[in-house]
Amino acid sequence: MAWDIVIGLEVHVQLGTRTKLFSSDPYGFGAPANSQAGPVTLGLPGVLPVLNQEVLRLAVTAGLALECKIAEITKFDRKHYFYPDLPKGYQISQYDQPYARDGRVSFQRKGDANETVVRIHRIHMEEDAGKLLHAVNNRSYVDLNRAGVPLLEIVSEPDLRSSNDAYDYLQTLRNILRSAGVSECSMEQGSLRCDANVSVRPTPSDPFGTRVEIKNLNSFKAVKAAIDYEAVRQQDLIESGGKVIQSTVLWDADQRVTRLMRTKEDAEDYRYFPDPDLLPFRIEPAFVANLKKNMPELPAAKRARYVKEFGLPDYDADVLTRDLDVATYYEKVVSICGDGKKSSNWVKDEVLGVTNKNDIPISAFACTPERLGRMIQLINEGKLTGKMAKQVFEHIHQENLDPDKIVEKYGYKPVDVSSLPDIINKVLDANASAVEDILAGKDRARGFIMGQIMKETRGQAPAQEVNQLLDQLIQARKS
Repeated sequence: MAWDIVIGLEVHVQLGTRTKLFSSDPYGFGAPANSQAGPVTLGLPGVLPVLNQEVLRLAVTAGLALECKIAEITKFDRKHYFYPDLPKGYQISQYDQPYARDGRVSFQRKGDANETVVRIHRIHMEEDAGKLLHAVNNRSYVDLNRAGVPLLEIVSEPDLRSSNDAYDYLQTLRNILRSAGVSECSMEQGSLRCDANVSVRPTPSDPFGTRVEIKNLNSFKAVKAAIDYEAVRQQDLIESGGKVIQSTVLWDADQRVTRLMRTKEDAEDYRYFPDPDLLPFRIEPAFVANLKKNMPELPAAKRARYVKEFGLPDYDADVLTRDLDVATYYEKVVSICGDGKKSSNWVKDEVLGVTNKNDIPISAFACTPERLGRMIQLINEGKLTGKMAKQVFEHIHQENLDPDKIVEKYGYKPVDVSSLPDIINKVLDANASAVEDILAGKDRARGFIMGQIMKETRGQAPAQEVNQLLDQLIQARKS
């Protein structure tokens, strides 16, 4: 039986501020444990929270980048729940008056020309909790460095219908937020975290099923794998006569299963009430308008610019703007060689082919944009053929050398064009039957002859010159 899977994501994003949400305590990933927890973070008697203005600026920027409506009046609430990693015993969050609502994220599924739109229900600001470390010498420890770090919680509507959609949505969301300068969105460092709400129903016209929330998703691949597992688990449970219970589960990445954490949980379990130390406040429309006016270039605008400015097909522009680091790399290459289309081909096919296969960040790739830009210059100057350039590219990222040094070291240079007629005639004389096949219109024979010519010239003959001369010399033999 085919089931309809319904998915909504809650994405937590650490904002890129130097200090915390309600205090001047610094925060930096990797600092010694409990070295960044001052009086406000520790919840000491007599201290009061004060909103970090940079947090508000970044939060509103994120809301605008995700096409949300920004509230004029908003407030903070206390979320009373058992937080062993928040010393004051509650979390400051936003409940019924979040600062942003009704946004959207759109992306294209692979092979689908139509946009997939995921609605954003709300975005609210809240403080992060600390980090618990269990099973260390049979004890549990807490690191409060992260406690109080500003978070955005971005809650989608249940518009996603597959783990692939969830993966694409997360990638798109991350790219928008990074482009807007809101956060680095590094899952490895915990500045982007995701919880997935998953339910199943027999058909798309049936009411939503009972949802299960999956916690502990620390990579895009984990999100995809956890959703796939949980959807099948629920389907099997229902088909065997069981019933899905509203619950929160953890994703066990080692065993690749979900494990029960707690059962039904609703808003009343958190005992929200307005924070008496933080009064409701107004977000001035002029403040919002100024941020909107000065918004950095977002991926959609960048795609349109690449098509117009560099003459790229829509597909190329989409690939190059899915990640901010890739777009930055590409633009640097173009600034060096001045060839937008050739740069696009090399980046999306060769560079991403290597970095994706080997899981290398493009910012750490040995073939830097400066090196690739110079190599494309050599191609356009006729100093490298396409085949030679691919060999030079291999040497660059394997030996970490500049293209000019590679050319000098291995003696790469195109064959003297004046010697090509003799080489081509030699190949034609040695393959008379293939020549007859070419004259009879058999394209495979022409490909064979081209291969023999390239073999004879060690791939160093310019393909365009070879094609032109081959046509002339074959026609001469016909007459």
